[in-house]
Amino acid sequence: MKKEKTIDTQMIDRAIRLATQAHEGVVRKGTDLPYIVHPLEAMTIVATITSDQELMASAVLHDVVEDAGISVDDIRREFGQRVADIVEAETDQEVPGLSHIGSWQQRKQAAIERLAVASRDAQIVALGDKLSNIRGMARNLNQIGDRLWQRFNEKDPARHAWYYKQLAVSLSPLSDTSAYHEFVELVAQVFPDKRPE
Repeated sequence: MKKEKTIDTQMIDRAIRLATQAHEGVVRKGTDLPYIVHPLEAMTIVATITSDQELMASAVLHDVVEDAGISVDDIRREFGQRVADIVEAETDQEVPGLSHIGSWQQRKQAAIERLAVASRDAQIVALGDKLSNIRGMARNLNQIGDRLWQRFNEKDPARHAWYYKQLAVSLSPLSDTSAYHEFVELVAQVFPDKRPE
């Protein structure tokens, strides 16, 4: 009988516990799907690119600062500087003087610019997040059509098309991965008249 390879997953296990607790009781916008499914899917996507435990932990934790009130310092203390830096890079920055909804364009533009110059590690985690998001959009668009856009703070699909098209450009250094190609294909499927350049 062949012995299976084992790896140390303590960091991932701790990250999953923290993210599960942080997102407890929360569902994905407009669905009954527990929110934790999204960061777990992001982690699974990252795992198709690398076996780096810190990157997988970062993917699981990518929304806890932005959405669940966990601080970057909390992440640093528990998981180290590298994970904290990647999670911080994935966190939307509020725009002074503008509401969260009113700052959508500026926040997304800043994210696009940040990702374009981010480390490969940060781009891999971002790709896990964004591919999970566009998979959900494609699935939900199939099920409910254009009512999908009413779930979001930004309700104009053309603006979402702009954002995802630009993400595809910013994440293009990952074009050596199947996850990136799936992302580009789904962007073209969800926004058929808005193909990434």
